[in-house]
Amino acid sequence: MAIIKYHTELKVYQKSFDVAMEIFKISFKFPIEEKYSLTDQIRRSSRSVSANISESWGKRRYPKSFVSKLTDAEGEARETQTWLEYSFHCNYITEEQFRIFNEKYNEIIAMIIYMINNVEKWTNFTSK
Repeated sequence: MAIIKYHTELKVYQKSFDVAMEIFKISFKFPIEEKYSLTDQIRRSSRSVSANISESWGKRRYPKSFVSKLTDAEGEARETQTWLEYSFHCNYITEEQFRIFNEKYNEIIAMIIYMINNVEKWTNFTSK
């Protein structure tokens, strides 16, 4: 595994950031009456995935804190999947968009779970 210095180098961070930006862009097409409910919720939860990954990286010297923030990121990813499902069933996004977003989040969740299950690979280092 290559040495990663910054959270922005993590593939899981990059993927979660990119998909959050995609959701932000499509959410402009949601009805105005959803502005303070579904639109706000889906934007917040999708952004929170990468934010929690960033926080976890900053806490990687403490394995339990690292895992805790990654668990939060996983939860936010799953919450975003739920908001996407509502968006689809309310006809704000197409079935194809829902499928693509859902697959992206399943991949992100799998990456987060891998990090949690292999915590020693991410937190076991010596400080100078």
